[in-house]
Amino acid sequence: MTRWSVVALLFGGMVVSYIDRGNLSIAANSIMRDFGLAPASMGMLMSAFFWTYGLFQIPAGTLVDRVGIRWIYAAAFLTWSLASAGIALSRGATDIFALRLLLGLAEAIGPIASLTFIRQNFEGREQGLPTAIYVGAQNLGPAIGSWVGTQLLDSHGWRFMFAVTSLGALLWLPLWLWLAPDSKPAEPRSRQTPGMPRVPLPGLLAMSFSVLFSSYFFYFVLNWVPTYLTTRGFSTLQMGGIFSIPFLVMAVVNIAAGRIADGLAARHGVFKVRVAFASAAYAIASLVLLLLVFKENSTVLPLLIIAVTGVGIGNANFWSLAQHIPPLNLVGRAIGYLNTLSQISGMLAPLITGWIVGPEKNFTIGLAIAGTCPILAAAALLTAGPKGLAATKEGMAAEA
Repeated sequence: MTRWSVVALLFGGMVVSYIDRGNLSIAANSIMRDFGLAPASMGMLMSAFFWTYGLFQIPAGTLVDRVGIRWIYAAAFLTWSLASAGIALSRGATDIFALRLLLGLAEAIGPIASLTFIRQNFEGREQGLPTAIYVGAQNLGPAIGSWVGTQLLDSHGWRFMFAVTSLGALLWLPLWLWLAPDSKPAEPRSRQTPGMPRVPLPGLLAMSFSVLFSSYFFYFVLNWVPTYLTTRGFSTLQMGGIFSIPFLVMAVVNIAAGRIADGLAARHGVFKVRVAFASAAYAIASLVLLLLVFKENSTVLPLLIIAVTGVGIGNANFWSLAQHIPPLNLVGRAIGYLNTLSQISGMLAPLITGWIVGPEKNFTIGLAIAGTCPILAAAALLTAGPKGLAATKEGMAAEA
């Protein structure tokens, strides 16, 4: 089994993960209508996923560091598929809330297992392409989910949509069990294995604030843009097409950008190239703010393509840095820490947006807040710079 074959399997798992977590945003209008829910209540249901997803990040990282990925990922995949399918049988908001909590708990394994495998099997200058493929799954999942989901929603309703997309994905599981590596976790260099080492503060703060702000924007797009599109007058089927196209474009562009970034990193240094790519791409993502200026619906799709492409390239280079900095025996916990912060934004973005838009579904302020976040993410990385992040890597290596 080659390392690229495992990357392909991890890609497939993350596509399914993002389909399952994104189904609720596709069905939001229908569920609010059927159960008589306000946008603030739907924001709570969207946010619930991130409560357990964020809470379990560091424990999941510890498990992956100590046990490996094969059986943990298989159990998590089965659990989250059944949790997502169970929403088809829900009788109200309480059922959906509980199942979203279980979905978040199980899906916490996916990103940590994926990035840990890449860190353990690819050198720093090679990590851009496999990480871009991983991030591409985060874009392809919503693209497939929104297109297929809206078709099923329009023809058979939201319950059928949840059942088919979640149970159909279980075809991935036997393939994983057949082909996935029974990998061994990295051995620590000493008997002392602290949960997280002490690291230079500027680099740690830069990575922390960058992931908080970039994730807020990404999860705003993932959770509320489908509803936003309906407020612009698009039908359910039109919404599915417009929402899916930017993620499809991103899945392709991101892989090409990852290849380019790897080539430049080999010549000019990992930190210099990753910081430049991430900060520039995040700044481009903020162009989504132009939706507040241009009211014509013809501008929606191109601006969403630019914004989603920007955040995708930015995230690919950010997570390449995130897995390059820690030593092998701490990569799961380091990724778990940063992903915990990411999920805090995942909790806040649906809640804050749902509260702000209100029953009138006015997205002006919510969009302004979300569109400003990528600029702040870029500023955080530039504040530390390549030297500050390189010092963080040296500090973690010394403490491990």
